[in-house]
Amino acid sequence: MRLRTLADVFAYAEAAGVRLRIDGAETQVRRPKAGRPGRRAFVSGKKKQNTIKTTTISDDQGRLLWSDADRPGRMHDQTAMRTEGIAEQSRLHEGDGRSRRGVPGAGQRVP
Repeated sequence: MRLRTLADVFAYAEAAGVRLRIDGAETQVRRPKAGRPGRRAFVSGKKKQNTIKTTTISDDQGRLLWSDADRPGRMHDQTAMRTEGIAEQSRLHEGDGRSRRGVPGAGQRVP
């Protein structure tokens, strides 16, 4: 089975009754060259290092279903979820709520 889009992942989870686990991971990277535009975007406020952030979605058995593009480490997990459309897909495929348990506030809008 190949899940190509985020909508495919949520549709599969809803149809198969699978609980999704969404996690953001930070990976330390080398410091970008001096003078590079956006250099400060890679400095994570959490780790105080140059990082990239990746959001992954796995099923309840730990199998990776989806991984997004790498984002600068400064971006907050909730912002990344909104940017990538995870929060919107979570609202659309809410079902019995099983896909949202590990993502508190994913469906809420913040002014």
